[in-house]
Amino acid sequence: TGAISSLQRQLEIQESQLRRIKSEKEMLQKKLRERENQLQAMSTKFCSLREERKHEEMMVTIEKENCSLRQAVTEQECRLAEQNKLISELQGTVSKLQAEVLSSQHHIRKQQRAQAAIQSQAETLEHRELQTRVALECITSRFERYRSKIIQATFSTAGSKPPQAEVTDEELLEAMQKIINERMEFHQMLKQKGIK
Repeated sequence: TGAISSLQRQLEIQESQLRRIKSEKEMLQKKLRERENQLQAMSTKFCSLREERKHEEMMVTIEKENCSLRQAVTEQECRLAEQNKLISELQGTVSKLQAEVLSSQHHIRKQQRAQAAIQSQAETLEHRELQTRVALECITSRFERYRSKIIQATFSTAGSKPPQAEVTDEELLEAMQKIINERMEFHQMLKQKGIK
């Protein structure tokens, strides 16, 4: 956005210079027409003079003025040519700046779309994370209840001592294995005695 603002300011400055140069060009052309009209008027006026001497003096003056006007016209034409060249350069710069502005705007819109997509993905991931946390909490709660029931069933059998502290998974597994072994031994003993 800062780059676009800078480019737009440069564009406005270039357009202002272009308008000023065009205005100067029109003013110079107007002056040139006025000088030509003055020359025409003077020529007409001096042609009507009857006195030869005054006429010759006036012609010399007119010639000097003509020479001065031709020099001024030449200078103005040179200046006009330079201004036309500058106008062309400014127009090229304006076109380039406009293209850069359009490119920057396109780049910004592309970044905004990418940012919106990333934001949407982040929101989706946050939603999934929340669902996963809820599911994990549910599973953890069910696991703890199931483990508690196993502990209760394991240590509530006859001859078992209730745990004095937190039971680890290994201790629970050993206690269950002990009960299973004892039952298998008891079953084997009954089988040997012929009791079903």
